[in-house]
Amino acid sequence: MFSLQGITNGIEKWLHNNMSANMALLVECAIVIFLAISLFAILGLILVLMERKVAAHMQIRLGPNRVGPFGMLQTTADTLKLLLKEGLTPDGADKFLFNLAPFVIMIVAMLILAPIAFATGFQIWDLNIGVLYVTAISSISVIAILMAGWASNNKYSMLGAMRSGAQIVSYELSAGLSIISIVVLTGSLQISEIIESQRNGWWLFKGHIPAVIAFVIFIIAVTAETNRAPFDLAEAESELTAGFHTEYSGMRFALFFLAEYINIFIVCAIGATLFLGGWMPLHIGSWQGFNHIMDFIPSSVWFFGKTFLLIFLIMWFRWTFPRLRVDQLLSLEWKYLLPISMFNLLLMTVVAIMGWHF
Repeated sequence: MFSLQGITNGIEKWLHNNMSANMALLVECAIVIFLAISLFAILGLILVLMERKVAAHMQIRLGPNRVGPFGMLQTTADTLKLLLKEGLTPDGADKFLFNLAPFVIMIVAMLILAPIAFATGFQIWDLNIGVLYVTAISSISVIAILMAGWASNNKYSMLGAMRSGAQIVSYELSAGLSIISIVVLTGSLQISEIIESQRNGWWLFKGHIPAVIAFVIFIIAVTAETNRAPFDLAEAESELTAGFHTEYSGMRFALFFLAEYINIFIVCAIGATLFLGGWMPLHIGSWQGFNHIMDFIPSSVWFFGKTFLLIFLIMWFRWTFPRLRVDQLLSLEWKYLLPISMFNLLLMTVVAIMGWHF
């Protein structure tokens, strides 16, 4: 199978042969930071354009089609516009926290990238509690949102931040229980081991009905966690202007806007890793010929293909379902998703103990 592991091993060997151990580590960290920032910039351009094209397709129209071929440079033009806009700070705002909040939410997104395996052997940090690390670090993003809403000295921002905090904290429970269901099946929190356990089939198919239920609940919960429609109560334009980032402009607004799309990519990457095998090709039992053909497709193509499939699914939700009310949003979690998740986890535990999965 084609992999990027040879490239990373070659770079590491060259650095350690030509530099001291500490300097080589420093250069490796600098390369990782550069690649993470580049990935964020590229994903921001691609996902915003994808959002517009998906929306246009759902509404039977063209979408961006003026700037560049097929409108492909529209998001680049929007980025330049945001770069040139003046960043305003409202009177009465807590200037330190107001300026800090956008950077906190971006730093959290960068930290979550660490254990994600983008391809065979292409992973920043394969720590043995990778799943726990992701769920723990992702919880910090709500602090940045509350910080932005409170520091803006605006009632709409504060109300949007409080809504977002209640929403994220609530739906984290169902998302976490869905993740634990897969951890129960694999017996490991390490991302590489979870992917390896799906060599002979993805858990979405091997885990029977409990895995399918966990996958559906996970997609619904992470859609709510990322403040996406129909769960975008924190940014309900008809009620709260723009929610917690009402007072932001210029690049500080751009960081919040970018963070939303980066978080969509991250949660879809986690979903693809846990339920769809991550970079692992589609293997079916003892079908050696079929499995061998699937191995010719690069592992990075498998990973990004599955991730963008889930991203498309979340974007599809936005242009299909109407926005929920706040009471409906919280009722859906506490009265339905959470009890179903708890029962499903118990059912998955029975399946794992009895060995009823494929």
